Amino acid sequence: MKKVKNIKIKPKFAFILKIFAFVVCILIGLFIFYNRQISQLTDLKYSREASRRILFSKNKDYVLSVGENKTLNAAFESKNFNTKYLENYSKINFVSHKDLIKNINSLLDKGYSNSDINLIITHGSNDDVVDFIKRDKVRYFEEFYSLEYAKIKYYDRYVALSDETGDNVEDIVIMVNLDLDKDDYVEPIKVEKFSTDMLVNKHRCLDEKFVPDDLVDIDKKYASEDNLQISRIALNAFIKMYNSAESEGFNLIINSAYRSYEDQVELTNLYSNSYGQSYVDKYVAKPGFSEHQTGLAFDIGSRTSRVFANSKEYQWVKDNAYKYGFIYRFDSRYEDLTGFRHEAWHYRYVGKEIAKYIYEHNNMSLEEYYVKFLDK
Repeated sequence: MKKVKNIKIKPKFAFILKIFAFVVCILIGLFIFYNRQISQLTDLKYSREASRRILFSKNKDYVLSVGENKTLNAAFESKNFNTKYLENYSKINFVSHKDLIKNINSLLDKGYSNSDINLIITHGSNDDVVDFIKRDKVRYFEEFYSLEYAKIKYYDRYVALSDETGDNVEDIVIMVNLDLDKDDYVEPIKVEKFSTDMLVNKHRCLDEKFVPDDLVDIDKKYASEDNLQISRIALNAFIKMYNSAESEGFNLIINSAYRSYEDQVELTNLYSNSYGQSYVDKYVAKPGFSEHQTGLAFDIGSRTSRVFANSKEYQWVKDNAYKYGFIYRFDSRYEDLTGFRHEAWHYRYVGKEIAKYIYEHNNMSLEEYYVKFLDK
């Protein structure tokens, strides 16, 4: 049986192996230490890239003292990070803008405070903020932008209308957001998608080819004439309202519903020939600007009275229509906002949630509701 020879490592190589093992241990220790440091930051929702930069910039203790902060994370991820603005970043709201940190730096350079910057970046898109930065520093804008729905891109228009009218800030913002500081029918916004909360008026129009979804015939039981049509969702809601009214002794009828673009052309021509163009300009919507083209609007009447506003049905509908998703569309109090004269008979389907809110808030106009909650 052969003897196993002991392998002797020369002292020189043994020393090298010891040095190598020591270096490996140091590297493993550093790796473990590094990952623990990084984990402290990633546990606070900082990205690994941001965490790495925080660590190597020796800002870890400050960041840990702040805690989770999306704007700080974006700052450390950005090539535009500026150390002198570190504390500012932590006090500015995060918004998902591609140039967020660059824009914050520019606004700070112009002398805006953190609270100013919060108002500016949260009231517009990235491009809106970029455009705003191009101007000289604005001294007074807090009043307008204390309103959540004010838009930074409209600053000059808010100021101009305020100087012209002296109205309160809320009215100014609502008017400008609705383009009511412009002439009627001038540069209207095109509304292309059908929805129950769509807004159509003298500043928001439909294309001549627009046809509402689910257009259906209205049964003669509910209408004063044949061949009336409406969106199915609006008709189903009306039928429920009709049945409830009938059970309480009130008799409703639909006198007008969906009108196509071509129908509105014929109507405006008829009124123009009968009463003159000035009458049309004042009382009749131009083709494309009529809410009837949405397929969500009804002219409601009474079977017992030729004048709806004088009928018992009128008050019942005013008090109950919201329960079925309808709003009293053209209240005389809001003619400056709607652009249309009071129409006691005109009701619009918007769905129960919106209708209830509008009813419970003094029958506010759909325009005001749109500005505050829908126009994002």
